[in-house]
Amino acid sequence: MSGTEAGARGGGDSRARVLARVRAALADVPADEPVEPPPGGGYAECHAEGDTVDVLVDRLLDYRALVERVPEDALPERIAAALERRAAPRVAAAPGVAPEWFARTGARRLTDSPEEPLSVADLDSCDGVVTGCAVAVAETGTIVLDGGPDQGRRALTLVPDYHLCVVRVDQVVDGVPQAVRLLDPGRPLTWISGPSATSDIELDRVEGVHGPRTLEVFVVEPGG
Repeated sequence: MSGTEAGARGGGDSRARVLARVRAALADVPADEPVEPPPGGGYAECHAEGDTVDVLVDRLLDYRALVERVPEDALPERIAAALERRAAPRVAAAPGVAPEWFARTGARRLTDSPEEPLSVADLDSCDGVVTGCAVAVAETGTIVLDGGPDQGRRALTLVPDYHLCVVRVDQVVDGVPQAVRLLDPGRPLTWISGPSATSDIELDRVEGVHGPRTLEVFVVEPGG
């Protein structure tokens, strides 16, 4: 037996022992037992991080996203202002994006649907894309898209250089486990933590390599 084979076998044995101990520790726990949140509030509060939505905003800003908390009745006006700041006259959106989101803007909406998908050239010529989301994770500052009616296919949010994402406060959860329980693993999930970015060997940050260079997030709160 080679050293590599022995190491692999040893690693496998260690993994089996760890999993066996976990199973033994959980032997008396019913399989359908609900997961109880920590006493005294959600994850963020129990870890002295503050309000869940505040934590999400803080994480997104740390990732260099543009973030604004927006009253629900002001959303069309804020979207119009954002697109004007970006000088974005041509904006892509999925069919399920509410028409009223564009009610105050003069930007042309290009609808990308399964029946009539925009070409890669069309997407590349768009000045941005506007979507909703499936869920947002406060702990990690992550927005998850699942290809829903107000989000569309993956290419729609990866090709344009600017992504404006609308997140409702009732879509924000404390941590990844809560998000996973809400998501369908059979859907095309895209997990976004800030603008697309990478670093070279000198640790120089480069944005826009694998997706939008600019991520703007509107966290929508009820009322005015």
